[in-house]
Amino acid sequence: MPLIDVSIAEGRSPEQLRALVSALHRATEESVGAVPENTTVIIREVPTTHWSKADRTIAERSSTAAPN
Repeated sequence: MPLIDVSIAEGRSPEQLRALVSALHRATEESVGAVPENTTVIIREVPTTHWSKADRTIAERSSTAAPN
């Protein structure tokens, strides 16, 4: 019974999150032969102010990014 627990920065559309769920289910079926009814996927959306790398949050990095 696979349990897939994903943390991702907030900001994706419901359609993107749904596509992620489907892709994770397919990958589990294809890679380990898991039965869809036995696979659980949890997506945790983390606020960009609560996720940091190299002492800068995603929000801080985004606010200082150069405009296109």
